[in-house]
Amino acid sequence: MTIGVVDYEAGNVRSVETALTFLKADYIVSRDPERIRQTDRLIFPGVGEARAAMDVLNSTGLADAIRETAGTGKLILGICIGCQLFLEKSEESDTRCLSLVPGRVKRFPKDMGLKVPHMGWNGVEPAQDHPLFNTIPEGASFYFVHSYYPIVRDKRYELATTEYGVEFSSGICRDNVMAVQFHPEKSGEIGLKMLQNFLDMP
Repeated sequence: MTIGVVDYEAGNVRSVETALTFLKADYIVSRDPERIRQTDRLIFPGVGEARAAMDVLNSTGLADAIRETAGTGKLILGICIGCQLFLEKSEESDTRCLSLVPGRVKRFPKDMGLKVPHMGWNGVEPAQDHPLFNTIPEGASFYFVHSYYPIVRDKRYELATTEYGVEFSSGICRDNVMAVQFHPEKSGEIGLKMLQNFLDMP
């Protein structure tokens, strides 16, 4: 089984590579839509600005490749900006996204009395049973870095929640498509366990 890691010129690819190497996963990093289509499952890593990332995805054909891969039923995991771009629209530069999961992305309120970006460790509460959270304790802490947060349109698409001034969808899912707002690859042993869960899913 080959994991495709999407390289869109802005993602946090290196840390994902390090984690997958540690887990002894067979993976490729590519910005070639055809190579992405040929992999068995995908990881879309995070860090970046929504409009800039979507411009690259659209201009290179990667957006179509990701949508087509999702349509085949192959498992896909988005991380941070990857999570946001799986939704329909982001307030960041008024960006239309990939529309893999119904929902939108909002900016943290300026008047909530907390620092933005939300940076550091925070608890994550699973909202439903899902193999991605297999053996991971409720309320386990993961590492976040973001100024915008996902909100799903329907609670059935909510995989996990986190509170930082507001409660937001820190995990989203729709059939074979799943994503997390935090960085499992930067979250130590518990994050590696989550990535292993993704690799182990049938």
